Amino acid sequence: MSWITNFLTSSLGKKLIMSLTGLFLIVFLVVHLSGNLQLLYDDNGVAFNSYAHFMTTNGLITFLSYGLYALILLHAIQGMVIAWSNRKGRSVNYKVGNTKSNTFASRHMALLGLLVFFFLAVHMGDFWYKMKFTDQLMLVPVQGMDVEVKDLYARVDAAFAVWWLVAIYILGLIALALHLWHGFQSAFQTLGLNHKKYTPVIKGLGMIYSILIPAGFAVIPLYFFFIK
Repeated sequence: MSWITNFLTSSLGKKLIMSLTGLFLIVFLVVHLSGNLQLLYDDNGVAFNSYAHFMTTNGLITFLSYGLYALILLHAIQGMVIAWSNRKGRSVNYKVGNTKSNTFASRHMALLGLLVFFFLAVHMGDFWYKMKFTDQLMLVPVQGMDVEVKDLYARVDAAFAVWWLVAIYILGLIALALHLWHGFQSAFQTLGLNHKKYTPVIKGLGMIYSILIPAGFAVIPLYFFFIK
C-alpha cells in the first residue's frame, strides 16, 4: 500500500486530489445555491426554514455534510501545499514558463483560495454555527410540520441588513468567481481531459459557471439589502 501513499503525496497525486475535491465542490455549489434561492420566495421564509430544518436534522445529510467539510479542508490544505511547492520552485518556473500567457486567476489561485476560505468561515460562523449549536434563533411554526423550526430566515434578513456583511459576501463571491474561472478548466486538465476539440468547450462552460453561480449567490444579499 506504500505506492498509494507515495502517489498521493507526489506532485501529481496532490494535483489529482485538488482536482477531484474541486469538482465535488463545484457540484455542491449548484445544490447549495438551489436551496438558498428559496430565500427569494415571497412566503416570509416558510420554504427556506423548512429546507434548513431538513438539511440540519436529517441523519444522512448530516453525515454527508461532515464529509463535505473534510473535503473543503483537504482542498484548502492541498492548495496551500501546492502553492508552497510552486513558490519554492518559482525561479525554475520563471525560466521555463511563459508568465505572460497566465491569467490573473491562475497566478493568484492560492490568495483567492484563502479569501474564499475566509469568506466561508464568516458564512458558517454567522449562519451554520448559530443554527446548529446555539439557541439564538427563535422557533417558528411551519405549515405542514408538527414541530417548530429555527427561524434561520430571520437571521439571514438581519445579517444582510448590515452593509459591511453584504460587502464581505460580495467580495468573497468575486474571489470565488475568479477562483472558479481558472480552477474549473484546471481540474479537467489535470484529469487528462485536455484536447483541442473538448478543451474550448470545457473552458467555455467553466467561464459560464464561474459567472452564473457566484452571481446567483450574490443576488441574495443584494436583494435583502436593497429590495426587501
